[in-house]
Amino acid sequence: MKQAHEAKVKNLGITFATGTLARQANGSVTIRQGDTIVFVSVTAANLLRADQDFFPLTVDYREKFSAAGRFPGGYIKREGRPSEKEILTSRLCDRSLRPLFANGFMNEVQIIGMLMSTDLIYEPDVLMVNGASAALMVSNIPWNGPIGCVRLGEIKGEFVINPTNDQMYESTLDLIYVGSKNKILMVEGSADQISEKRFYEALEFAHESIQDIIQVQIEFANKVDKNKEEFPLLSIQEDVFKTCQEVAESELKIISIKNNKSKNALAISCLKEKVHEALIKKIGKENFDERQVNLAFNVLEKKIYRANIFNNNIRTDGRKPDDLRQLTCKTNIFPKVHGSALFQRGETQTIVLSTLGTNRDAQDLDALTGGAQSKSFILHYNFPPFSTGETGRCGFTSRREQGHGALAERSLLPVIPPEDEFAYSIRLVSEIMESNGSTSMATICGGTLSLMDAGVPIIAPVAGISAGLITKIDSDNSIEKYIILTDILGAEDHFGDMDFKIAGTRQGITGFQLDLKIEGIPFDIAYDAIQKTKKARYKILDAMEEHISQPNKSLKETAPRILQLTINPDKIGALIGPGGKTIKRITEISGAQIEIKSDNSGLVTIYSSSKKFLDHAVHEIKLVTSDIELNKTYKGIVRSIKDFGAFVECLPGKEGLVHISELADFRVNQVKDICQSGDEMFVKCIEIDKTGRVRLSRRAVLCEAKG
Repeated sequence: MKQAHEAKVKNLGITFATGTLARQANGSVTIRQGDTIVFVSVTAANLLRADQDFFPLTVDYREKFSAAGRFPGGYIKREGRPSEKEILTSRLCDRSLRPLFANGFMNEVQIIGMLMSTDLIYEPDVLMVNGASAALMVSNIPWNGPIGCVRLGEIKGEFVINPTNDQMYESTLDLIYVGSKNKILMVEGSADQISEKRFYEALEFAHESIQDIIQVQIEFANKVDKNKEEFPLLSIQEDVFKTCQEVAESELKIISIKNNKSKNALAISCLKEKVHEALIKKIGKENFDERQVNLAFNVLEKKIYRANIFNNNIRTDGRKPDDLRQLTCKTNIFPKVHGSALFQRGETQTIVLSTLGTNRDAQDLDALTGGAQSKSFILHYNFPPFSTGETGRCGFTSRREQGHGALAERSLLPVIPPEDEFAYSIRLVSEIMESNGSTSMATICGGTLSLMDAGVPIIAPVAGISAGLITKIDSDNSIEKYIILTDILGAEDHFGDMDFKIAGTRQGITGFQLDLKIEGIPFDIAYDAIQKTKKARYKILDAMEEHISQPNKSLKETAPRILQLTINPDKIGALIGPGGKTIKRITEISGAQIEIKSDNSGLVTIYSSSKKFLDHAVHEIKLVTSDIELNKTYKGIVRSIKDFGAFVECLPGKEGLVHISELADFRVNQVKDICQSGDEMFVKCIEIDKTGRVRLSRRAVLCEAKG
């Protein structure tokens, strides 16, 4: 039986344990902070598939309702497909671990994380990343870790490591930072227009805070003392690479300086066929290995693309490293929708549609581990296969689409007006029409334009751009030379070393995501990229604001109308009426939806499909909730008659007495000579006594009419 081991990061209250659970996995740990516990296992396949030419790393993080002592909602009492949060946590972990596997390591690796217990105080996503790192460290799988991961908040100007869910409500920063001992590895999150200088300070602070996590994992792995296994690395056969060079290098150099993605793809496909034929002719069909051709061709392409930039300072589409592609901005492109925009940057194009709804359209959240219960701003990102000129499946949302949509959503959220200023639920749908680099950043730009077209009073326009990187590595595995690329193409993402997406306003950064293909970058490269994206962001904002400088002052005719008004809290009962009779009547006759806030503030929200219906509802509400005012004239209804006068209802549920002497401008013998129950009558309020009794006069109205 394996020996149990435990290690603690005392300053953060994090505990690692192994040796008790899942002993047949290559490695497994439980990681705990407070009473939030995550179990993580790592398993590697012993053999490669015959046709395998890529590294199949899969990360699956799952949350079960049992971790919170709850049953799943609905008829089926078993968890189904993963939630958006589970998918985003899986992606977060994948992107943090992948760069640290050796080149040529192709054995399938599966990492499974399960939330075992949640205290609703600490978020488990950071624990999942640290747990996966620790599980790899105590396994026999070769991996160049460990890594450390923290969440960084900023509350009242002070950085807070791994803030609680309650603290995050006060935080102006939500930064997830992953790093190795000396380098940045992965960054993700959002901020309330944080300055570039403060953002850089946050990265440095977070990096310092992960050092204890890394050191404890090293000591933890030494305690377990599990030998790393020698897995065979898939390398390129020298004769295959040489043949690939002879047949394809000269043509690849020409292709690499062309700027049409679809033509390039066709030319490369034809070139690969030439390499296939040459190899089969040289070594025979029985010895031909498709994997070797794909690997050799990819290495040759990467070498040529990078050499052209290093040697000539010219990118594949003819741009200099800091140049942006041509920008196109259009709004109001579709009728009937509440807001629409097209944003294009080179061969990357998106259409973003805005829809405004009521608070009933807000997205409910499971909030299994704490946090918000719903959200009224939603962004959905769709990446159809035609956007890359390919065929493919439709009808399901991929993990990539979930991740890109989440990045764009959190980048725009800081500029969405608060609900007490703009009481609409907002949904953006981004349809990617063309893809050649950074469609998520195009979605942010198109989303801003669409919101402004819809008349949403956003705090400031947001734009996003991605920075790439190519490096030269020396014999000590250090970066001896690098070039930052602004506004990267798909090929530059594929053959480059970095994809650093940063979005923000002119005031500061609102969203960010860093992905690397190398084992981390030093802080000077990160700082350089941050500064270059700032300059590019300002240029994009200039182009956007040249097209539309501020949100439209009014909503589109097709958009629903929402109005908020405040009534006396004592009048809430009158507005609702016995058994809800009054509010139901107003809803039926006006066609509007009416909601009363339950906090006794008197806030009433009215939703309507047209201004006419909205005005009708407002009129009825004011009638019900208003009081009869002194010296004001009303068109009332006689509700009952007595010998001494008539009781007239001036406002719904509010009556006053018209004394017999006030019924006419002459002497009245009997009340019934002037009016009957149900008659309409114009009356004026002439007195309200200390007890609230109202005296009305028809005679005063008649006298005023005569002048």
